[in-house]
Formats: sequence, C-alpha cells, structure tokens
Amino acid sequence: MKDQASLPLDRAEDRPDLDFVPTRKAGLDRLEAFAPKAGRNYAARRNHDLPGHPHVSSLSPYIRHRVVTEAETCAAILDRFAPSTAEKFLQEVCWRTYFKGWLERRPAVWTAYRAGVERGRNRLATESGLRREWEAACKGETGIEPFDHWARELVQTGYLHNHARMWFASIWMHTLRLPWELGADFFLRHLLDGDPASNTLSWRWVAGLHTKGKTYRARASNIGKYTDGRFDAATLGHQLATDTPVPDDAPHPDPIAPPDDADWQRGVKTGLLLHDDDLHPDYLFARGLDAVATSVLTAAEGRSPFEVSGHVLSFTRALAEDACERLGKDCCTPISDVDAIAAWAQAAGLDQIVTPYAPVGPVRDRLDRLDAALDIPVIRPVRAWDQRAWPHCTAGFFKLKKKIPDLMESIPEDMVA
Repeated sequence: MKDQASLPLDRAEDRPDLDFVPTRKAGLDRLEAFAPKAGRNYAARRNHDLPGHPHVSSLSPYIRHRVVTEAETCAAILDRFAPSTAEKFLQEVCWRTYFKGWLERRPAVWTAYRAGVERGRNRLATESGLRREWEAACKGETGIEPFDHWARELVQTGYLHNHARMWFASIWMHTLRLPWELGADFFLRHLLDGDPASNTLSWRWVAGLHTKGKTYRARASNIGKYTDGRFDAATLGHQLATDTPVPDDAPHPDPIAPPDDADWQRGVKTGLLLHDDDLHPDYLFARGLDAVATSVLTAAEGRSPFEVSGHVLSFTRALAEDACERLGKDCCTPISDVDAIAAWAQAAGLDQIVTPYAPVGPVRDRLDRLDAALDIPVIRPVRAWDQRAWPHCTAGFFKLKKKIPDLMESIPEDMVA
C-alpha cells in the first residue's frame, strides 16, 4: 500500500528550507549553529510553526539515532547558558528520554500499538470507505488546508514542527475520526526522527490514552496564532471537531524494572554491532572496548508493515555508513538481515558481540532474534544517561523533570571529548 502525497506544497514561501545531511559532522554543525538560540529566544518562539522552522533546533533526526547524543546536546547548551535560562530546551531533550524510559518499562504498550496497526491494516483491506479517507489524509487531500499542508510537508521533507505534529494528530483522530494507530504509523514511516517511544506515546497523549482521559484538541485560533496566520482561521473554525472522545484502551500496565547495565569479557574476540538507535559508540570505547570486527544493523524498514519512506531508508542507511567511516575500521556494509549478522559473527570467529542497548522498537526486536540465532552472548551496555533517567519514568513527566539537574550531572559519564 502506498500513500505518497501527490501535490506540491502550496506556496513557495511555505517550502521548508531543510537539508538533513546524514553525517555526525552535520549534526554537530547544526548544534553549534543553534546553541546561541537555545535560551530565552527558544522559550519565547519555539511553538511557532513557520517556513524553514527558524525557532527550533531541527536536531531531532540526529539525536533520535544518537549520532549526536542527548548528553552532547545538553553539554553544548550549558556551555552557553545557565540551566535556568535554557530550561525549556533542556526539558524538550528530556521529554524524548522520558518517553523512551516510559515505554521501556511498559513494552506491552508497544506490542498493543503494533497490533492496532495490523487491525487498521486489515480494516483498510475490507472497508473501502475507511481506505478512501485514510488515503486522502495521507495524500493531503482532505480539504482541511493546514492538515493537507502538513501531510505533504511530512512526506516531502521527513520532518514536521512539533506543534504541527500535535495539531495533525488531533485532526486525524478527532475531526477525521481515523484510527490513531494508523496515524502514528504514518508518522513513523515518514519522519526522519521517527522514534517508537516518542511517536507512539505522543499520539497516545493526543488521544487521551497516555494521561488517561486528557485529550488534546486542535483549535483554529491556536493554529492561526502559531502559524502567523498562514491558514484561513475562519474556514478552519467550521471544520475542526469540538468533541474529543477517548478511544477504548486497557489500563496502563505496571512498570517493569529498568534494564541493568552489562559488561563484557576482556581478552576474547569481540565484535561491535552498532544499530539505528545508537550510532556513536563513544561510551563503549571509554569503557575499554577493543573490537576486532564492526558491523551495523539497520532496521528502518521494520518500522511498519506498510512501505517505509525512501527518505527514511536512505537517511538511516547513510548515517550507518557514516558511522563506519568515522570508526576508520574494517566495517562491513550496513546489514538489515539477522541471518547475515549471524554469518558476520561466525566468519569473524567472534566469542561475543557488544552492542549499545536498544530500547523497545524494531532494532530491539531484531537484536532479540539475533540473540536466539547465536551461540555466543550479545552484551548490551546501557548509557549512563539512560541509567540515571529511566528509573524516574514511571508515571508523568514531572517525576523526571525534578531530576533534570541530576541528569545533567551524568553528562561527563555519558560522553567523551
């Protein structure tokens, strides 16, 4: 099933001037350019969705793949600003950490989401009316001007402003009455920063499932204010839903314990396996990792049972290739097949594999299958950032928010110069 948008963005001035070069250097350059804006200017203007997205960092595609890490990002900002001045930006970085920790401790929510996507997929195959409405939404042909604009922007650029993501999700669910799982899937297939935790839980939050019963409703006045009047608010006011029913859902499962850190045996043949969720193994080398072979597992096509965007596939693969080049080692071509990774380990005569800890999502699913396919251990060390944050991701964000000063103290442990 394909859902590519068929129309260009409406106005030349609305075409975002974004160029996400898939290298660590490009991510660091973007961080350096943004850092001076991360203080009060960011706090005042971050909610404005304007062409070119001048008031946000646009770092998320790099942070999502840990080409640039959360610790590096916060360290660069704290080199310029006091924590109180950069509070809003630091909190935004920590929201991503919170979502990852929350889902890591409730993996059944990810399993339920995937099952919901499959149910939606089956309905699309049997309900022609739903399929027409879904296709119109994915193509940006609903007649709701800002929604259609954002659908096309997402497909064409792989990016949306966070405020636009919230408005879009609200309109998808509450106005168009489409299944939320299919909307979350649409985002995950097209976003360069598509993250299983942040994406799934953000959609659940808009639906009223994350904070039970508390929905998010897109309002014409709010869209008009934060897009600087780019869309016809009068027309939009007659199109948007005023009621936001909450979908049926099971109670939140109790949180399981956060993962323990892991260490590897020294003095044996060790392979390093990078992956889409962490492509900067600085913390492993700081712990003394000496790998005789290196490979990269890519799993972007596993984000969805539908076709994943070519932008996403090419971006993640290029990031993997850049990681190999940066390491300067005999690193094989990025591999997506578990059997091929197993063959690589056997050919290299490895006694163990060390891989950055992968949270809940497609990479984790493949690593679990790799574990079952090998007769050698796959060791998954956890970053200090996650070790310090995830114990506090049990309920709402506020519990982690109180610990942000402590989390900032973990930065030296999580990164090397």
